[in-house]
Amino acid sequence: MKELFINILRPFSFLPAILIMYAIFTLSGQPGETSADLSYKVSYKIVEMKSRLANEYKDEYQLAYEAERIHGKVRKLAHMTEYFCLAIAVSFPFYVYGLRGIPLMLVAGVICVGFAGLDEYHQSFVAGRGPSKRDVAIDSVGIFFGILAVRIFCWIFLLLLPKKRRRR
Repeated sequence: MKELFINILRPFSFLPAILIMYAIFTLSGQPGETSADLSYKVSYKIVEMKSRLANEYKDEYQLAYEAERIHGKVRKLAHMTEYFCLAIAVSFPFYVYGLRGIPLMLVAGVICVGFAGLDEYHQSFVAGRGPSKRDVAIDSVGIFFGILAVRIFCWIFLLLLPKKRRRR
């Protein structure tokens, strides 16, 4: 009965990856102006929070200037972060089901980088957006570190397990 239950639930382990893919695809479907406005608001909040924490008391114009300066970096960091999360959501189930080492990196990497490429192609059909090889490269950095994080986390977890449990 336990094995039947596990086999039924196994396909659902990829549900987080599918949900993250859906979120990425939805964000990429936003027109260029909407996407830029959203990331600018995030940049502004970051600068505003930094100003408050440092007790700098900057006015709106100074905050807007600083937000504009970091806006591009925030957009690229968002790319890396969303693909970092996707790589974790794709890699972890594969690792748990026995795919390890270089094969894990290849399979999860191909799935995630392939999705990044398809997502950039999808953007070519969205108003004010276009495909970018540079964005795929930036996404790939997040993917690499996501897969690496899963490998390190699972490696440490396996070291902490008692040897009797590890053999199963």
